[in-house]
Amino acid sequence: MKLQCVRIEQLRQFRNSLALDNLKPGINLIHGPNESGKSTLVRAIRAVFFERYRSNAVEDLRPWGDSGAAPTVELTFEHGQQQWRLTKQFLQRKRCDLQIGSDSFSGEDAEEKLADLLGYQFARKGASKAEHWGIPGLLWVEQGTGQDIELAVGNASDHLQSALNNLVGEVASSGGDEVIQAIEQQRAELLTATGKPRGDYAQLDRNRQNLEAQLLELNERIERYQSLVDRLGTLREAHRLAEQERPWDEARNNLKLAQARYQEIETLQLQQQRDRETLSSIEQKLDLLMRNRQQFQDQRLKLDHRQTDYQNAERILEQAQSLTPALKAVVEDTRKQYEVARQDVDKARQQDLRKRLVRDLTQLENDLKALETNVVKATAYQAQLDEARQAKQQNWIDKTAVQQLQKIQRALEEELIRSEGIATRLSWRLESGKSLQLNGKTVDGEGTEQLLNDSFLEIPGVGALGITPGGEDLGRVRRQIERHRKDLQDQLVSLGVDSLAVGESRLNRYQEASAQVERLEELVKSVAPNGINRLSSRQTEVSSELTNRRKDLQTMVEPGVNEAPESLPVAEADLAGADQRLNDAEQTFREHQTGILKANHARDSAKQEWEQLKAELTGPERQRQQGELDRSITEEQHRQQVLESTLVQRKTSIDEARPELLKQDMIRFQATIEQLESEHNGRALEIRELRGRLEAWGAEGLEEQRNEQAAELEHATRRYNELYRRAQALDLLLNLLQTKRQALTKRLQAPLQKHLDYYLSVLFPQARLEVNEKLIPDTFSRGKELGQVTELSFGAREQMGLISRLAYADLLKDAGRPTLIMLDDTLVHSDAARLVGMKRILFDASQRHQILLFTCHPDNWRDLGVEARDMEALKARARAT
Repeated sequence: MKLQCVRIEQLRQFRNSLALDNLKPGINLIHGPNESGKSTLVRAIRAVFFERYRSNAVEDLRPWGDSGAAPTVELTFEHGQQQWRLTKQFLQRKRCDLQIGSDSFSGEDAEEKLADLLGYQFARKGASKAEHWGIPGLLWVEQGTGQDIELAVGNASDHLQSALNNLVGEVASSGGDEVIQAIEQQRAELLTATGKPRGDYAQLDRNRQNLEAQLLELNERIERYQSLVDRLGTLREAHRLAEQERPWDEARNNLKLAQARYQEIETLQLQQQRDRETLSSIEQKLDLLMRNRQQFQDQRLKLDHRQTDYQNAERILEQAQSLTPALKAVVEDTRKQYEVARQDVDKARQQDLRKRLVRDLTQLENDLKALETNVVKATAYQAQLDEARQAKQQNWIDKTAVQQLQKIQRALEEELIRSEGIATRLSWRLESGKSLQLNGKTVDGEGTEQLLNDSFLEIPGVGALGITPGGEDLGRVRRQIERHRKDLQDQLVSLGVDSLAVGESRLNRYQEASAQVERLEELVKSVAPNGINRLSSRQTEVSSELTNRRKDLQTMVEPGVNEAPESLPVAEADLAGADQRLNDAEQTFREHQTGILKANHARDSAKQEWEQLKAELTGPERQRQQGELDRSITEEQHRQQVLESTLVQRKTSIDEARPELLKQDMIRFQATIEQLESEHNGRALEIRELRGRLEAWGAEGLEEQRNEQAAELEHATRRYNELYRRAQALDLLLNLLQTKRQALTKRLQAPLQKHLDYYLSVLFPQARLEVNEKLIPDTFSRGKELGQVTELSFGAREQMGLISRLAYADLLKDAGRPTLIMLDDTLVHSDAARLVGMKRILFDASQRHQILLFTCHPDNWRDLGVEARDMEALKARARAT
């Protein structure tokens, strides 16, 4: 039988048609990764032969989620010089068609034709099982079942027996069955089938063994009695020495010393934990103070910017087109400021000397002083916080409304500037004592007037002149100015202020008060995170601890003090501000060449903002806040350095003491005490037990009991030897008769044994694999080694299973039966050397049989000398078509 093509469709993962064609007569290697469809192909081939086309027990063939699928398998193969074509469709539109040359079969006729050809049968109901698979079940090896040969051979035994009969003919009985049965009956009275005693023979054997055991036990008890006497003397001497030396007392003293030292280290660790918490609080407070300092610096920079804006606007207004020299002077001034800031950064990078270290007593005193200071500060901060909250409430104003007011003011100023450019300008220069009437207002001397509306100029003694201003946008600009003025007045009324400057000043005071409230709340929280009352309680606790610990801390060395370094971030921020001002000045030189009117408005606005901010920043309250902030930063930095030094020194002391080893010492000494005392008490208890046991055994008369048991054993042994010789004689006679019978059976097994020996000699030249009466591989011998096949390793059993299947295939081929060998991921447990031998065996078998070898390890089979068919390539070709 030569399989030529397999085509499947709508089967498991293959919804579209997939064809495995151009199959060769020898080995066909099909490879692919896990879940690529190899097992699906194997399942399809098994289903097309083993499963009834009408069966509903093949739901596993249906593609997932496709209830309307009709799994289809089509095979084309050659047998008996004829082309066979089999098509089966399951679940939907069920059918089975078989074409043999020009003959056609369908339905159950086709299925029975295939079953007769290959040697298997169909299940009467439900899915096909291993017991129905016959010859294909033996030659088609599923993944992970190569080592299981017994069941497969049993299911195919009838077909194998038929093939053997065709080869060697029927083997008759030896004619000695009656004699063998008689011998077996007499032997069975004395021995079991496995050669073990039974009946009176077995009872006599048990009695003899019991007597031997009892005699042995008496001898052992006599020996134990002597050994216990020696043991008692040894224990008494050891107990006396232990009572004299008392080693557990020394271990107990060592335990006390270790416990005392460990308690000292625990005290240091507790102090270390408290200081770490204090250091964390100091770092949080210092971070808050530095942010407040940065806020003051930002406001100072803001004042410098406003002053620079005012000076630039003034210079532009005065010098008009001759701005270049003045702007260069501004650039030079800001460059000098940048150089000064850069030098400050260099100075800030220097560090002062560290202060001398302080020990625990000084630390507790400093903690008490810090707590006292924090109580005072917290009280003061709380009072300032109440004042700041009141100021915030008094100066509240809508920031959005103020911003809207600023927007209206800027729009009005822009429209006024625009109107001056397009309005009609009226100029006059009158003689002394002369005057005119302009819109009912007397004008004299010299002056100018911008006319946006229709006007009348009355000349005494002459008449009146009507003046109508021109320009396309004049009317629109006039209306915009009136609208902006009206909006400005309405916004001022809604805010309750007289001018934009008053509103901005009020907004600045509100924002300053809000920032002050936030700053003071954080300051209160930094010095008293849990409240002033808790801070006072902590002060009392530290004072009490200082009193209790003063005696312990007197031996500590007084630490030194170092000068706190300057803050580098502040100096760098000043440098960044100076650099920004320098860039602003250079940018101003290029951008602020505008008209005189716009410069005038810019100068007035800049001057007003500068003077207002300057008045706020140079006030005595701001100076007081700045000084207090600097002092707080210096104090906290000093505390931080001192505390960090103390933590490092104390950690060194703790690490040098090795608390984990001290704890282990305590455990070790305690265990030593318990072990020594337990041993001592155990010896005393064992001495008492030994005394009692020896006294009891001495009263039993062990020597007399041993003599009586020896006489009984001698009598039982004589009777046992008589039955033993008879049983051995019967067993030998039966074996001789059965050996003659087996010689006849071997004539039947010889063809199969020949093929087994042929394949096995390739893998194990000196080995032999024998089959039993049921044609199942039974014993395996190699040199002097002899054992059952089931006792071999998993990989060796898998190799023996494949060799046996190939031998069965050769036997079937000799008998004219079709063969097809299908192996799914076999020999995966073989080492490299064994795999080389198995490849030679497979290649040799492929000269007589077609083999389908499915694997996910193609590299293991690259030297088979055959084309490797890739499942992924097959699927890609199927998708392309």
